Amino acid sequence: MQWLRLLLICCLWLGAGQNLLATTSPDSIVDQLNKIDANVLLMRHALAPGFGDPEKFVISQCNTQRNLDEVGQTQAKLLGLQFKKVGLILDKIYSSYWCRCLETARLLNLGVVEGFAGLNSFFQGHAERNQTLQLLQEKFVDLEQSNLTLMVTHQVVIQAVTGINVSSGALVAYNSRTGKSARITIK
Repeated sequence: MQWLRLLLICCLWLGAGQNLLATTSPDSIVDQLNKIDANVLLMRHALAPGFGDPEKFVISQCNTQRNLDEVGQTQAKLLGLQFKKVGLILDKIYSSYWCRCLETARLLNLGVVEGFAGLNSFFQGHAERNQTLQLLQEKFVDLEQSNLTLMVTHQVVIQAVTGINVSSGALVAYNSRTGKSARITIK
């Protein structure tokens, strides 16, 4: 009965504009990436109910953080399946050190995940904004334009880099050479 409740929650959530289960043409995501010659996919972590992190946040202790719930875990798994369905090949996968980002990246099941401080959240001052964004800009310079890198991070980081506000589990294509970005729509 628990799986039925989870399926219902996912269907309701997906029906509210986050439709990951609908039919995707094989080239739709790839076409969107190609429009701006993107070499980076920025992804906000999957659904982790709440706002910010608890007062006694410790980056190395998941039990002190806001974490994915069952819906968020399912969301990440389904998105990973969508990536596989369209044949999206990622050369590298980086994640913020926050547990909800690392868990999202691992549940996508698309490859080895490497933690990277340039993706950490500076929303509540747990990471220093300028230092975080400097690390990220340095990483962008090192990325090959012909490769595709997935970076699982937080809304504040994505917005700081692209100017695009995203919901949980949403994706933004980014060209690290030109600075162009585009919201990715999964049909």
